[in-house]
Amino acid sequence: MTDVLRRCLAALLAAGALCLAACVRSGDLPAVQPSPDPVETANPVSSAQPGQGTQDLLDGMTLRQKVGQLFLVRPDALDLTLSQQDIDDADAGGVTTLTDAMAETLGVYPVGGVVFFGKNIETPQQLRAMTSALQSVSQTGLLIAVDEEGGAVARLADTPGFDLPVYESTAAVGALGPDAAKAQAAEIAAYLSEYGFNLNFAPVADVSTNPANTVIGTRAFASDAQTAADCVAGAVTGYAGTGVACCLKHFPGHGDTAQDSHDGAVYTKKTLDELRACEFLPFAAGIDAGAPLVMAGHIQAPNAWYDGLPASLSHQALTDALRGELGFEGLIVTDSLSMGVITEAYSPGEAAVLALQAGADLLLMPAGLADAFDGVMAAIEDGRLSEARIDESVLRILTLKQQLGLV
Repeated sequence: MTDVLRRCLAALLAAGALCLAACVRSGDLPAVQPSPDPVETANPVSSAQPGQGTQDLLDGMTLRQKVGQLFLVRPDALDLTLSQQDIDDADAGGVTTLTDAMAETLGVYPVGGVVFFGKNIETPQQLRAMTSALQSVSQTGLLIAVDEEGGAVARLADTPGFDLPVYESTAAVGALGPDAAKAQAAEIAAYLSEYGFNLNFAPVADVSTNPANTVIGTRAFASDAQTAADCVAGAVTGYAGTGVACCLKHFPGHGDTAQDSHDGAVYTKKTLDELRACEFLPFAAGIDAGAPLVMAGHIQAPNAWYDGLPASLSHQALTDALRGELGFEGLIVTDSLSMGVITEAYSPGEAAVLALQAGADLLLMPAGLADAFDGVMAAIEDGRLSEARIDESVLRILTLKQQLGLV
């Protein structure tokens, strides 16, 4: 589809979406509003069972509204005039205010959340205004996420003008032990909530065992699996009760790899038993501590699972291992589906459908929101995905949002 045709289609759909929004406000569908101040949410965030309210909300949603909940996108992806290269390019100018056109896109593609990067952040005042504006135009409260690990990856703390704690590295915190990891997590969650964030893609649950690894390194708490596990559990405890959900990443473990999934295929040579003895330990500890989300990495483990797929698209990794063996009942989010390891082999629609078939709940930053969204809709229509499978993930998403005070 050409860019011109896509913009025309988007405009037509937007008009229909505005009519739908009017119907929702008049009571034909359940209108769901974010809490007046989700920052003040004081309940622990965990993988608790859904309440009747979330089931009723799910039952009142259209299929398109359900599918929208599955997507977490950059704010830039809501601007249909931008190319995927502009969206992905960290050096390109980023979207820093909500426009009317972006609000209309939210009506056409009612995504479940947005993810901020450094180029979307200018000043404290701008950031608060933008997160608030996004919540105000979304029919269902949005997950508003960021990568704020502390140390090498800190979108807010690395932005000039933000007077925030700066950590040397996650490894330096890990050297101080689980109490330090808990304190760091609580401190980061406290300032994230002030700016409207309710989801942080942290802590890193990888074990940094490969000196040749250029991706993880000091982003991990330790090179010793048990030390990393203790610190991950401490960090998860630090997020509890803050109104900011945390996310363990990158399952099944990125610390032993030597490649970068941003650029291409990533492998670990370990067997399943070897993963159980090392990489799985921090994830198991974080799950036991109540982590509500786990991020699936794009890591292939040919000696553990024989489907030849990245973990993010592998039923053996996500459903058999993460849910079955480790007992995880919360939300599984993919790593970015716009990374080279995915885009080199799959279209946006193919990647989205494979991830859902594997057991993922949230689809992070596809390389083309419209294509991925339409691909999921088409898969439901032709039977590759059932609506019951979509309902399963959406109920988990709504349950988390209820715990965060968003529905």
